[in-house]
Amino acid sequence: MQITEITVTLEYVEPKVCRRLEVPADISLDRLHLILQAAFGWHNAHLYQFCAGEPYEMGAERWVMPDFADSPEELPADKTTLAQATAKAGASGLTYLYDFGDDWMHRIKTGQTGNAEPGQIYPKLTDVSGTCPPEDIGGPPGYETFAEVMADPKHTEHEDLKEWYGGNFDPITPDADELRFQVLKLAKQWKPKKAVN
Repeated sequence: MQITEITVTLEYVEPKVCRRLEVPADISLDRLHLILQAAFGWHNAHLYQFCAGEPYEMGAERWVMPDFADSPEELPADKTTLAQATAKAGASGLTYLYDFGDDWMHRIKTGQTGNAEPGQIYPKLTDVSGTCPPEDIGGPPGYETFAEVMADPKHTEHEDLKEWYGGNFDPITPDADELRFQVLKLAKQWKPKKAVN
């Protein structure tokens, strides 16, 4: 099995939110979507697309949820692998857009591809930086306001927003162990079963 290292960065938010993963080169994009949901801490409650280049560029090839492919540029995500998508994207690169209302755009950079290490389970989350914004906050502009209010206990909306969120918010230190565990759960679920003689 060939393994590709990818670095995925959530665009237009500060502090930086980034994940590094090792994934099978032949992982389908619909499964990569689930891995990215787990790695970032999203809730998989909205539509998504992978795109060759920028998400709203005219004529750009897009891979979407299978039931939502309704134009020649839109292809079903379950029929394309990461390796195929990155090859088609070429120099324009691959992006992942989650939630077409909030428009969370993630830039995917592929690194080295090599053989899987014996005894390892893939996909694997190898590096975590920054806490993912909460869902339904209004995209990057809404997140900027949310982070400012949550960082200021004297702000008039601080207590209400803290109650809505469910506690304090640390934008810098995510629960990396929990994120790794969620990715591992999917990897174990998808691990090929050994043949029984």
